[in-house]
Amino acid sequence: MKYDIILAGVGGQGVLSLASVIATAAAKAGFKVRQSEVHGMAQRGGAVMAHMRLADGEIFSDLIGQGTADMVISMEPLESLRYLPWLSPEGILVTSITPVKNISNYPEESQIMEALSELPSVRLVDDKALAKEAGSSRAGNMVIVGAASANLPLGMKHLKAAVDSLFSRKGEAVVQANYKALDLGSHIS
Repeated sequence: MKYDIILAGVGGQGVLSLASVIATAAAKAGFKVRQSEVHGMAQRGGAVMAHMRLADGEIFSDLIGQGTADMVISMEPLESLRYLPWLSPEGILVTSITPVKNISNYPEESQIMEALSELPSVRLVDDKALAKEAGSSRAGNMVIVGAASANLPLGMKHLKAAVDSLFSRKGEAVVQANYKALDLGSHIS
């Protein structure tokens, strides 16, 4: 078994925390994990992306070939379109619907949503609203992980264990808000 994921977003959205939760959960579930990250100008709102590969056997490369990813997870709708060439025809896109307009020629949101809605398998997520409902406006990345969870080869038990190990130093309230964000995201299908 192998499962390849492209993770995307812009600096400050928690893309690398999102990747860390999935990678930690996968390791706890007994998978081998390889990851490669590109940070770009992340601190200035630049692109952030990662290739993540999970397998029950040897993984020979950190990078995912175009047209072969099982999933693209994105924290920003325009960034999700940028990485569609990596998505397999049978793959799924899970993306936030909240734009980060960090460039002067950002396309019309209606054009982006139209392009996304034409994909054969897409899950559009209002992560900002659900993160607020979870009690932390910063938990949008965990809402996205929850929305992707039904297609990941991991159980919620492993995802929550990963949240606990990564956020417990920030206090119980942060852990509980992230658990709730995962749960709210998992109800999106």
